[in-house]
Amino acid sequence: MSEPKRIDVEKYPFDTVVSLQGHLLDSNIFSQVLGTIYDLDGEIEIIDLKVGRTKEDISYASIRVFAKSNEELQHILEIIQKYGARSPDFEEVELSPAPEDGVFPDGFYSTTHHKTYVRYKGEWLEVKNMEMDKGIMIKNGEASCIPLAKVKKGELFVVGTKGIRVKPPERPRRKGVFEFMTSSVSSERPVKVYAEAISEEMHKVKTKRGRIVIVAGPAVIHSGGREYLAELIKMGYVDALLAGNALAVHDLEAGIFGTSLGINLKTIQPTEGGHRHHLVTINEIRKIGSIKKAVDKGIVKDGIMYELITRNIPFILAGSIRDDGPLPEVITNTIEAQDKMREVLKNVDLVIMLASTLHSIAVGNMLPSWVKTICVDVNPAVVSKLMDRGTQQAIGVVSDVGAFLPLLVQNLKRYVKPEI
Repeated sequence: MSEPKRIDVEKYPFDTVVSLQGHLLDSNIFSQVLGTIYDLDGEIEIIDLKVGRTKEDISYASIRVFAKSNEELQHILEIIQKYGARSPDFEEVELSPAPEDGVFPDGFYSTTHHKTYVRYKGEWLEVKNMEMDKGIMIKNGEASCIPLAKVKKGELFVVGTKGIRVKPPERPRRKGVFEFMTSSVSSERPVKVYAEAISEEMHKVKTKRGRIVIVAGPAVIHSGGREYLAELIKMGYVDALLAGNALAVHDLEAGIFGTSLGINLKTIQPTEGGHRHHLVTINEIRKIGSIKKAVDKGIVKDGIMYELITRNIPFILAGSIRDDGPLPEVITNTIEAQDKMREVLKNVDLVIMLASTLHSIAVGNMLPSWVKTICVDVNPAVVSKLMDRGTQQAIGVVSDVGAFLPLLVQNLKRYVKPEI
Protein backbone atom coordinates (compact mmCIF):
# COMPACT_ATOMS: atom_id res chain seq x y z
CA MET A 1 0.00 0.00 0.00
CA SER A 2 1.36 3.41 -0.96
CA GLU A 3 1.96 6.02 1.69
CA PRO A 4 -0.63 8.80 2.04
CA LYS A 5 0.14 11.99 0.15
CA ARG A 6 2.08 14.50 2.23
CA ILE A 7 1.08 18.14 2.10
CA ASP A 8 3.78 20.73 1.44
CA VAL A 9 2.96 22.98 4.41
CA GLU A 10 5.39 25.62 3.23
CA LYS A 11 3.47 25.93 -0.04
CA TYR A 12 0.07 25.52 1.70
CA PRO A 13 0.53 27.18 5.13
CA PHE A 14 -3.15 27.99 5.79
CA ASP A 15 -5.56 25.25 6.81
CA THR A 16 -8.77 24.47 8.65
CA VAL A 17 -10.96 21.43 9.31
CA VAL A 18 -14.45 21.04 7.82
CA SER A 19 -17.01 18.31 8.38
CA LEU A 20 -19.68 16.73 6.18
CA GLN A 21 -22.61 14.48 6.97
CA GLY A 22 -25.48 12.97 5.03
CA HIS A 23 -25.77 10.58 2.08
CA LEU A 24 -22.38 11.77 0.90
CA LEU A 25 -21.61 9.06 -1.64
CA ASP A 26 -25.11 8.49 -3.09
CA SER A 27 -25.63 12.23 -3.55
CA ASN A 28 -22.14 12.70 -5.02
CA ILE A 29 -21.53 15.39 -2.37
CA PHE A 30 -18.20 14.01 -1.17
CA SER A 31 -16.61 13.90 -4.64
CA GLN A 32 -17.98 17.38 -5.48
CA VAL A 33 -16.40 18.84 -2.35
CA LEU A 34 -13.01 17.24 -3.06
CA GLY A 35 -13.15 18.22 -6.74
CA THR A 36 -14.02 21.81 -5.86
CA ILE A 37 -11.08 22.10 -3.43
CA TYR A 38 -8.67 20.82 -6.08
CA ASP A 39 -10.18 23.07 -8.77
CA LEU A 40 -9.55 26.07 -6.49
CA ASP A 41 -5.89 25.04 -6.10
CA GLY A 42 -6.30 23.73 -2.57
CA GLU A 43 -5.12 20.50 -0.98
CA ILE A 44 -6.86 18.07 1.36
CA GLU A 45 -6.17 15.58 4.09
CA ILE A 46 -9.00 13.18 4.92
CA ILE A 47 -8.98 12.89 8.70
CA ASP A 48 -11.99 10.60 9.03
CA LEU A 49 -14.56 8.96 6.74
CA LYS A 50 -17.36 6.76 8.05
CA VAL A 51 -19.68 5.36 5.40
CA GLY A 52 -23.23 4.37 6.33
CA ARG A 53 -23.80 0.61 6.16
CA THR A 54 -27.49 0.68 5.16
CA LYS A 55 -29.65 2.83 2.88
CA GLU A 56 -30.96 4.72 5.88
CA ASP A 57 -27.58 5.34 7.55
CA ILE A 58 -25.81 8.63 6.90
CA SER A 59 -22.08 9.04 6.32
CA TYR A 60 -19.62 11.33 8.08
CA ALA A 61 -16.39 12.91 6.88
CA SER A 62 -13.80 15.20 8.41
CA ILE A 63 -11.42 16.96 6.01
CA ARG A 64 -8.50 19.28 6.57
CA VAL A 65 -8.39 21.90 3.81
CA PHE A 66 -5.08 23.55 2.87
CA ALA A 67 -4.56 26.77 0.87
CA LYS A 68 -1.72 29.05 -0.18
CA SER A 69 -3.22 32.14 1.45
CA ASN A 70 -5.93 32.99 3.94
CA GLU A 71 -7.91 34.68 1.16
CA GLU A 72 -7.82 31.51 -0.95
CA LEU A 73 -8.81 29.41 2.08
CA GLN A 74 -11.80 31.63 2.79
CA HIS A 75 -12.85 31.46 -0.85
CA ILE A 76 -12.67 27.65 -0.80
CA LEU A 77 -14.76 27.55 2.40
CA GLU A 78 -17.34 29.87 0.87
CA ILE A 79 -17.77 27.62 -2.18
CA ILE A 80 -17.83 24.22 -0.44
CA GLN A 81 -20.36 25.45 2.11
CA LYS A 82 -22.89 25.16 -0.72
CA TYR A 83 -22.41 21.38 -0.50
CA GLY A 84 -22.95 21.34 3.27
CA ALA A 85 -19.31 21.51 4.39
CA ARG A 86 -19.05 23.37 7.68
CA SER A 87 -16.45 24.65 10.08
CA PRO A 88 -16.44 23.63 13.77
CA ASP A 89 -19.81 24.13 15.46
CA PHE A 90 -18.52 26.43 18.17
CA GLU A 91 -17.83 29.28 15.72
CA GLU A 92 -20.30 32.15 15.97
CA VAL A 93 -21.61 33.92 12.91
CA GLU A 94 -20.01 37.29 12.16
CA LEU A 95 -22.24 40.34 11.67
CA SER A 96 -21.77 43.79 10.19
CA PRO A 97 -24.21 46.71 9.75
CA ALA A 98 -25.46 47.81 6.35
CA PRO A 99 -23.71 51.12 5.50
CA GLU A 100 -26.63 52.55 3.47
CA ASP A 101 -30.15 51.71 2.39
CA GLY A 102 -29.99 49.13 -0.39
CA VAL A 103 -26.32 48.24 0.29
CA PHE A 104 -24.96 45.08 1.95
CA PRO A 105 -21.87 45.43 4.17
CA ASP A 106 -18.53 44.47 2.62
CA GLY A 107 -17.85 40.74 2.72
CA PHE A 108 -21.57 39.86 3.04
CA TYR A 109 -22.52 36.19 2.79
CA SER A 110 -24.37 35.47 -0.48
CA THR A 111 -26.98 32.77 0.07
CA THR A 112 -27.75 29.56 -1.77
CA HIS A 113 -31.36 28.34 -1.94
CA HIS A 114 -30.61 25.34 0.29
CA LYS A 115 -31.68 25.03 3.92
CA THR A 116 -29.29 27.25 5.85
CA TYR A 117 -28.58 27.71 9.57
CA VAL A 118 -26.47 30.33 11.35
CA ARG A 119 -24.98 30.04 14.83
CA TYR A 120 -26.00 33.10 16.85
CA LYS A 121 -25.55 33.46 20.61
CA GLY A 122 -24.95 29.76 21.05
CA GLU A 123 -27.97 28.58 19.03
CA TRP A 124 -28.48 27.42 15.46
CA LEU A 125 -31.12 29.58 13.78
CA GLU A 126 -32.80 28.37 10.59
CA VAL A 127 -32.78 31.11 7.96
CA LYS A 128 -36.33 32.03 6.91
CA ASN A 129 -37.60 32.90 3.41
CA MET A 130 -34.74 31.00 1.80
CA GLU A 131 -33.69 32.27 -1.64
CA MET A 132 -30.47 32.27 -3.62
CA ASP A 133 -28.32 35.40 -4.06
CA LYS A 134 -29.61 37.26 -1.01
CA GLY A 135 -28.13 38.41 2.30
CA ILE A 136 -28.87 37.00 5.78
CA MET A 137 -30.17 39.56 8.27
CA ILE A 138 -30.25 38.92 12.03
CA LYS A 139 -33.02 40.80 13.80
CA ASN A 140 -34.90 40.12 17.04
CA GLY A 141 -33.22 36.74 17.41
CA GLU A 142 -34.31 35.57 13.95
CA ALA A 143 -32.39 35.03 10.70
CA SER A 144 -33.99 35.74 7.34
CA CYS A 145 -33.08 36.18 3.66
CA ILE A 146 -33.26 39.78 2.49
CA PRO A 147 -32.96 41.04 -1.13
CA LEU A 148 -30.61 43.93 -1.79
CA ALA A 149 -33.41 46.40 -2.52
CA LYS A 150 -34.93 45.85 0.95
CA VAL A 151 -31.78 46.52 3.00
CA LYS A 152 -32.00 49.37 5.54
CA LYS A 153 -29.02 51.25 6.91
CA GLY A 154 -27.78 49.84 10.22
CA GLU A 155 -29.42 46.41 9.90
CA LEU A 156 -27.07 43.56 10.81
CA PHE A 157 -26.04 41.11 8.10
CA VAL A 158 -23.92 37.97 8.10
CA VAL A 159 -20.43 38.45 6.69
CA GLY A 160 -17.73 35.88 5.99
CA THR A 161 -18.25 32.13 6.29
CA LYS A 162 -18.05 31.43 10.02
CA GLY A 163 -21.01 29.98 11.90
CA ILE A 164 -22.95 28.98 8.76
CA ARG A 165 -24.35 25.54 8.04
CA VAL A 166 -25.84 24.66 4.65
CA LYS A 167 -27.86 21.50 4.03
CA PRO A 168 -28.23 20.75 0.30
CA PRO A 169 -30.89 18.30 -0.91
CA GLU A 170 -29.60 14.75 -1.08
CA ARG A 171 -30.16 12.23 -3.83
CA PRO A 172 -31.83 9.14 -2.36
CA ARG A 173 -30.76 5.64 -3.35
CA ARG A 174 -34.23 4.85 -4.63
CA LYS A 175 -34.63 7.19 -7.57
CA GLY A 176 -38.02 8.51 -8.59
CA VAL A 177 -39.11 10.93 -11.28
CA PHE A 178 -39.70 13.68 -8.74
CA GLU A 179 -36.78 13.05 -6.41
CA PHE A 180 -34.13 15.73 -6.50
CA MET A 181 -31.56 14.80 -9.07
CA THR A 182 -29.00 16.25 -11.39
CA SER A 183 -29.78 15.10 -14.89
CA SER A 184 -29.08 16.05 -18.45
CA VAL A 185 -31.68 17.78 -20.58
CA SER A 186 -32.82 15.55 -23.43
CA SER A 187 -35.53 15.74 -26.08
CA GLU A 188 -35.69 11.95 -26.07
CA ARG A 189 -37.44 11.64 -22.72
CA PRO A 190 -40.88 9.94 -22.90
CA VAL A 191 -43.32 12.85 -22.62
CA LYS A 192 -46.32 10.56 -22.07
CA VAL A 193 -44.60 8.92 -19.11
CA TYR A 194 -43.72 12.30 -17.64
CA ALA A 195 -47.28 13.54 -18.09
CA GLU A 196 -48.53 10.51 -16.16
CA ALA A 197 -45.95 11.01 -13.40
CA ILE A 198 -46.60 14.75 -13.12
CA SER A 199 -50.36 14.23 -12.97
CA GLU A 200 -49.86 11.69 -10.19
CA GLU A 201 -47.68 14.13 -8.26
CA MET A 202 -50.20 16.96 -8.74
CA HIS A 203 -52.98 14.76 -7.42
CA LYS A 204 -50.87 13.76 -4.39
CA VAL A 205 -50.14 17.41 -3.62
CA LYS A 206 -53.80 18.41 -3.77
CA THR A 207 -54.91 15.36 -1.79
CA LYS A 208 -52.65 16.61 1.01
CA ARG A 209 -54.10 20.13 0.54
CA GLY A 210 -50.78 21.34 -0.82
CA ARG A 211 -50.25 24.26 -3.17
CA ILE A 212 -49.42 24.23 -6.89
CA VAL A 213 -48.25 27.38 -8.70
CA ILE A 214 -48.14 27.67 -12.49
CA VAL A 215 -45.67 29.91 -14.33
CA ALA A 216 -46.78 30.41 -17.93
CA GLY A 217 -45.72 32.23 -21.07
CA PRO A 218 -47.75 33.34 -24.12
CA ALA A 219 -46.67 30.24 -26.07
CA VAL A 220 -49.32 28.41 -24.05
CA ILE A 221 -51.90 30.35 -26.09
CA HIS A 222 -50.07 30.28 -29.45
CA SER A 223 -49.57 26.50 -29.26
CA GLY A 224 -53.20 25.68 -28.47
CA GLY A 225 -52.79 25.00 -24.75
CA ARG A 226 -55.22 27.71 -23.60
CA GLU A 227 -58.28 25.53 -23.03
CA TYR A 228 -56.23 22.90 -21.21
CA LEU A 229 -54.62 25.31 -18.78
CA ALA A 230 -58.09 26.77 -18.18
CA GLU A 231 -59.31 23.21 -17.55
CA LEU A 232 -56.53 22.64 -14.98
CA ILE A 233 -57.72 25.75 -13.13
CA LYS A 234 -61.34 24.60 -13.34
CA MET A 235 -60.36 21.16 -11.99
CA GLY A 236 -58.74 22.72 -8.92
CA TYR A 237 -55.10 22.01 -9.70
CA VAL A 238 -53.89 25.64 -9.82
CA ASP A 239 -53.53 27.73 -6.65
CA ALA A 240 -51.87 30.72 -8.31
CA LEU A 241 -50.54 31.81 -11.70
CA LEU A 242 -47.42 33.88 -12.37
CA ALA A 243 -47.04 35.38 -15.83
CA GLY A 244 -46.54 38.56 -17.81
CA ASN A 245 -48.69 40.92 -19.80
CA ALA A 246 -48.47 38.79 -22.98
CA LEU A 247 -50.09 35.63 -21.59
CA ALA A 248 -53.12 37.56 -20.37
CA VAL A 249 -53.39 39.66 -23.55
CA HIS A 250 -53.36 36.68 -25.90
CA ASP A 251 -55.69 34.68 -23.66
CA LEU A 252 -58.17 37.56 -23.78
CA GLU A 253 -57.60 38.04 -27.53
CA ALA A 254 -58.38 34.35 -28.06
CA GLY A 255 -61.59 34.71 -26.07
CA ILE A 256 -62.78 37.85 -27.86
CA PHE A 257 -61.52 37.28 -31.43
CA GLY A 258 -60.59 33.60 -31.53
CA THR A 259 -57.04 34.54 -32.51
CA SER A 260 -53.58 34.74 -30.99
CA LEU A 261 -51.31 37.37 -32.56
CA GLY A 262 -53.93 37.53 -35.29
CA ILE A 263 -53.72 33.80 -36.14
CA ASN A 264 -57.03 31.92 -36.01
CA LEU A 265 -56.51 29.21 -33.39
CA LYS A 266 -58.85 26.76 -35.17
CA THR A 267 -57.69 27.11 -38.77
CA ILE A 268 -54.11 28.26 -37.94
CA GLN A 269 -54.54 30.87 -40.66
CA PRO A 270 -53.96 34.64 -40.39
CA THR A 271 -57.16 36.71 -40.24
CA GLU A 272 -57.68 39.96 -42.09
CA GLY A 273 -56.69 42.83 -39.81
CA GLY A 274 -55.65 40.30 -37.18
CA HIS A 275 -52.42 42.13 -36.44
CA ARG A 276 -54.56 44.71 -34.57
CA HIS A 277 -56.40 42.19 -32.39
CA HIS A 278 -54.01 42.14 -29.44
CA LEU A 279 -53.89 45.95 -29.30
CA VAL A 280 -57.67 46.26 -29.66
CA THR A 281 -58.03 43.75 -26.83
CA ILE A 282 -55.77 45.78 -24.55
CA ASN A 283 -57.59 48.97 -25.48
CA GLU A 284 -61.01 47.48 -24.70
CA ILE A 285 -59.90 46.15 -21.32
CA ARG A 286 -58.29 49.48 -20.42
CA LYS A 287 -61.48 51.26 -21.49
CA ILE A 288 -63.54 49.04 -19.18
CA GLY A 289 -61.03 49.43 -16.34
CA SER A 290 -59.82 45.90 -15.58
CA ILE A 291 -59.91 42.25 -16.64
CA LYS A 292 -62.24 41.56 -13.71
CA LYS A 293 -64.74 44.16 -14.90
CA ALA A 294 -64.61 42.63 -18.38
CA VAL A 295 -65.44 39.24 -16.85
CA ASP A 296 -68.21 40.70 -14.69
CA LYS A 297 -69.78 42.40 -17.74
CA GLY A 298 -69.71 39.20 -19.78
CA ILE A 299 -67.21 40.49 -22.34
CA VAL A 300 -64.74 37.77 -21.34
CA LYS A 301 -66.59 34.46 -21.10
CA ASP A 302 -63.91 31.77 -21.05
CA GLY A 303 -60.20 31.08 -20.88
CA ILE A 304 -57.40 31.27 -18.37
CA MET A 305 -58.04 34.73 -16.92
CA TYR A 306 -61.80 34.03 -16.80
CA GLU A 307 -61.28 30.87 -14.71
CA LEU A 308 -58.81 32.60 -12.38
CA ILE A 309 -61.12 35.55 -11.71
CA THR A 310 -64.37 33.61 -11.36
CA ARG A 311 -62.71 31.21 -8.90
CA ASN A 312 -60.89 33.97 -7.01
CA ILE A 313 -57.49 32.41 -7.65
CA PRO A 314 -54.56 34.86 -7.27
CA PHE A 315 -52.47 35.81 -10.29
CA ILE A 316 -49.46 38.08 -10.66
CA LEU A 317 -48.80 39.72 -14.02
CA ALA A 318 -45.31 41.22 -13.94
CA GLY A 319 -44.54 43.82 -16.58
CA SER A 320 -41.55 44.18 -18.91
CA ILE A 321 -40.05 46.87 -21.12
CA ARG A 322 -41.64 45.41 -24.27
CA ASP A 323 -45.26 45.31 -23.06
CA ASP A 324 -48.01 46.84 -25.17
CA GLY A 325 -50.52 48.68 -23.03
CA PRO A 326 -50.11 47.10 -20.57
CA LEU A 327 -53.31 45.61 -19.15
CA PRO A 328 -54.56 47.37 -15.98
CA GLU A 329 -53.67 44.44 -13.67
CA VAL A 330 -50.04 44.32 -14.84
CA ILE A 331 -47.56 45.40 -12.14
CA THR A 332 -45.02 47.65 -13.84
CA ASN A 333 -42.84 48.23 -10.76
CA THR A 334 -40.29 45.40 -10.74
CA ILE A 335 -39.64 45.43 -6.98
CA GLU A 336 -43.38 45.44 -6.23
CA ALA A 337 -43.90 42.53 -8.65
CA GLN A 338 -41.10 40.55 -6.97
CA ASP A 339 -42.64 41.10 -3.53
CA LYS A 340 -46.06 39.91 -4.69
CA MET A 341 -44.54 36.87 -6.38
CA ARG A 342 -42.69 35.97 -3.17
CA GLU A 343 -45.94 36.23 -1.24
CA VAL A 344 -47.69 33.84 -3.62
CA LEU A 345 -44.76 31.40 -3.53
CA LYS A 346 -44.77 31.02 0.26
CA ASN A 347 -45.36 27.41 1.33
CA VAL A 348 -45.69 26.23 -2.27
CA ASP A 349 -45.25 22.47 -2.81
CA LEU A 350 -44.98 22.20 -6.58
CA VAL A 351 -44.16 24.73 -9.32
CA ILE A 352 -44.83 23.95 -12.98
CA MET A 353 -43.22 26.26 -15.54
CA LEU A 354 -44.82 26.29 -18.98
CA ALA A 355 -42.98 27.81 -21.95
CA SER A 356 -41.64 30.91 -20.22
CA THR A 357 -37.91 31.63 -20.15
CA LEU A 358 -37.56 34.85 -18.17
CA HIS A 359 -40.42 34.25 -15.74
CA SER A 360 -39.24 30.68 -15.13
CA ILE A 361 -35.72 31.82 -14.25
CA ALA A 362 -37.06 34.66 -12.08
CA VAL A 363 -39.35 32.31 -10.15
CA GLY A 364 -36.60 29.69 -9.91
CA ASN A 365 -34.39 32.25 -8.18
CA MET A 366 -37.11 32.74 -5.54
CA LEU A 367 -37.62 29.06 -4.73
CA PRO A 368 -35.84 27.11 -2.01
CA SER A 369 -34.17 23.94 -3.29
CA TRP A 370 -36.67 21.61 -1.60
CA VAL A 371 -39.62 22.83 -3.72
CA LYS A 372 -40.30 20.38 -6.56
CA THR A 373 -40.02 22.22 -9.85
CA ILE A 374 -40.95 21.13 -13.38
CA CYS A 375 -40.03 23.09 -16.50
CA VAL A 376 -41.83 22.27 -19.76
CA ASP A 377 -40.46 23.88 -22.90
CA VAL A 378 -39.90 22.88 -26.52
CA ASN A 379 -36.45 24.49 -26.32
CA PRO A 380 -33.95 22.43 -24.25
CA ALA A 381 -31.88 25.58 -23.71
CA VAL A 382 -34.61 27.05 -21.48
CA VAL A 383 -34.36 24.13 -19.06
CA SER A 384 -30.56 24.30 -19.19
CA LYS A 385 -30.56 28.04 -18.46
CA LEU A 386 -32.87 27.51 -15.49
CA MET A 387 -30.55 24.90 -13.98
CA ASP A 388 -27.37 26.80 -14.89
CA ARG A 389 -28.67 29.75 -12.87
CA GLY A 390 -28.98 27.61 -9.76
CA THR A 391 -32.36 25.85 -9.87
CA GLN A 392 -30.74 22.42 -9.86
CA GLN A 393 -33.87 20.71 -8.50
CA ALA A 394 -35.77 21.46 -11.73
CA ILE A 395 -36.84 18.51 -13.86
CA GLY A 396 -36.98 19.35 -17.54
CA VAL A 397 -39.61 18.07 -19.95
CA VAL A 398 -38.67 18.97 -23.51
CA SER A 399 -42.02 19.18 -25.26
CA ASP A 400 -44.31 21.58 -27.06
CA VAL A 401 -46.56 22.84 -24.27
CA GLY A 402 -49.58 22.59 -26.57
CA ALA A 403 -49.00 18.84 -26.85
CA PHE A 404 -48.07 18.35 -23.19
CA LEU A 405 -51.06 20.04 -21.53
CA PRO A 406 -53.75 17.82 -23.14
CA LEU A 407 -51.87 14.73 -21.92
CA LEU A 408 -51.67 16.20 -18.43
CA VAL A 409 -55.40 17.01 -18.29
CA GLN A 410 -56.28 13.59 -19.70
CA ASN A 411 -54.29 11.85 -16.97
CA LEU A 412 -55.70 14.05 -14.19
CA LYS A 413 -59.25 13.21 -15.20
CA ARG A 414 -58.64 9.65 -13.99
CA TYR A 415 -58.56 10.92 -10.42
CA VAL A 416 -61.37 12.05 -8.17
CA LYS A 417 -61.54 15.87 -8.21
CA PRO A 418 -59.56 17.25 -5.23
CA GLU A 419 -61.33 19.16 -2.49
CA ILE A 420 -60.55 22.89 -2.69
